[in-house]
Amino acid sequence: MEGNFTFLQPEARISAESTHLLAWNVPPKDLKQIPEHWLTYEEPEASLHYLLGLVYIMFTVAALTGNGLVLWVFGSAPSLRTPSNVFVVNLALCDFMMMLKAPIFIYNSFNRGFATGVLGCQIFAAMGSLSGIGAGMTNACIAYDRFNVITRPFHAKMTRLKAILIVLLVWGYTIPWTVLPLMELWGRFVPEGYLTSCSFDYLTDTFDNHLFVGAIFVCSYMIPMSMIIYFYSQIVSHVVNHEKTLREQARKMNVDSLRSNTTASNQTAEIRIAKAAITICFLFVASWTPYGVMALIGAFGDKRLLTPGVTMIPACCCKLVACIDPWIYAISHPKYRLELQRKLPWLAIHEKEISDSASVTSVATTEVTQNAEQVNTTTT
Repeated sequence: MEGNFTFLQPEARISAESTHLLAWNVPPKDLKQIPEHWLTYEEPEASLHYLLGLVYIMFTVAALTGNGLVLWVFGSAPSLRTPSNVFVVNLALCDFMMMLKAPIFIYNSFNRGFATGVLGCQIFAAMGSLSGIGAGMTNACIAYDRFNVITRPFHAKMTRLKAILIVLLVWGYTIPWTVLPLMELWGRFVPEGYLTSCSFDYLTDTFDNHLFVGAIFVCSYMIPMSMIIYFYSQIVSHVVNHEKTLREQARKMNVDSLRSNTTASNQTAEIRIAKAAITICFLFVASWTPYGVMALIGAFGDKRLLTPGVTMIPACCCKLVACIDPWIYAISHPKYRLELQRKLPWLAIHEKEISDSASVTSVATTEVTQNAEQVNTTTT
């Protein structure tokens, strides 16, 4: 194996134009960890490394602050310790973990390459695998929970024990996809792009590696994606049909509305829930589809499409979503805002006190559940 890299000695890795190639300063013993695909590209300008390092610093501050607040507030407020919020906390934990590895990338970027070596690469990739797949499956669990609350309000409710067991199953599902490539039992973790980040190997052209890429694509992308799309499409369909039933029943009773809590807002429950569903689906698609497509191209397509610069885009998409998730799942939660207002009054949130029992998922969920009860009472 070492013989295959004798031509890749650091001092010899200079292009015809006397510019450095990627990994020109990597020790020979570490070169075997880098897919040969990247070794043919010239080293990027220092400004690109520094720019990515600055972007990651902003991502890290935003994600650790947002998700850290979620973990603190949800963990310390008794009113937020509900079964459904167990999933929100787990999602925040995954996003928090995803950005805890960012200092490795930042250090590599400001040192323009593979500065943390193989150990840093393995830590970075392992944390990314755990947090990325964990976040995807947690998103699917949140979709499942909201599906049950909204479409089947009279069925057995989610208990705290059941929610914790589901979260444990999520981690049990996620861990093998980290341990196998980490131990190089199936697949492996390698540097990618500018050699400042690491992920699973999607470039090695062997049947075993192709099988690994296909399996992880299905299990970590297709399965949670299918669950999210199915559950949220069912939620939207249920709300649309429910609103239609309410309008028809109100017309039969010759009243304007059956709602006991009609507000001045022109937005109906179906519009609000549809927007939330679309936003959640879009975030998951936007964050992981680029990575999934890139992996499939690397394993089964034209590798020439994967330049170092191109492969840094999916990595940035995943980190950006870790910054946005707290706003979608938690900061939009009225009880969360209320607790945040109590704990940090200098934020001047000015959230109104919630007099009635709020939904564990959203205000829209409460409205739909209450209206479902009204329809069933009226029709029977």
